[in-house]
Amino acid sequence: MQVLILQHPMEVHQAKGSARLLHLSLPHSRMVTGEVFDAQVLRDLLFAPWKEAEQPASAAQSNAVRQAILLYPDTPDSAALSIPAPPRLAADALHDPAQLRLVVLDGTWRKSRKMLYLNPLLQQLPRLPLQHVPASQYRIRKAHKPNQLSTLEATCAALAQLGGNAAPLLPLVSAFDGFVAQQQAHMPR
Repeated sequence: MQVLILQHPMEVHQAKGSARLLHLSLPHSRMVTGEVFDAQVLRDLLFAPWKEAEQPASAAQSNAVRQAILLYPDTPDSAALSIPAPPRLAADALHDPAQLRLVVLDGTWRKSRKMLYLNPLLQQLPRLPLQHVPASQYRIRKAHKPNQLSTLEATCAALAQLGGNAAPLLPLVSAFDGFVAQQQAHMPR
């Protein structure tokens, strides 16, 4: 499965950010920084085939049309923000996760909402809300609610939810736990 990470510019130099680790750990990912994206550039990122340089033998798979889905919760305040309700994700789209392109917004909740609001193409994507959200291990940044996860944790939970198997993601989650522990060691008590 491909993962497109759209990172808010304020997250780029955030030492405690998890998106960079996520991107470096996922072979089929792209990370692009911005708040408002040119419509054609965003359309290409969402829907155009990605050339997978490291796997020339899978040219047919990389050229396949993918269903872009946005990892984002349902927003009950959409009408108040003049955001149209997102389309429903077709159940048959979930039968083959390899044909999906998971789109992840990296930023605070406030910044990610702004990115969603400022980019109408993102509003038109079907959404994947997380089910059975695990407890966050991301103790180095403030969460306003207990079920708020880091970008890396949320993406791993989504990939496990879509693929039905969290085992391949355990090394990444373990590396993330080490990253959090290392950051905590440098924080004042």
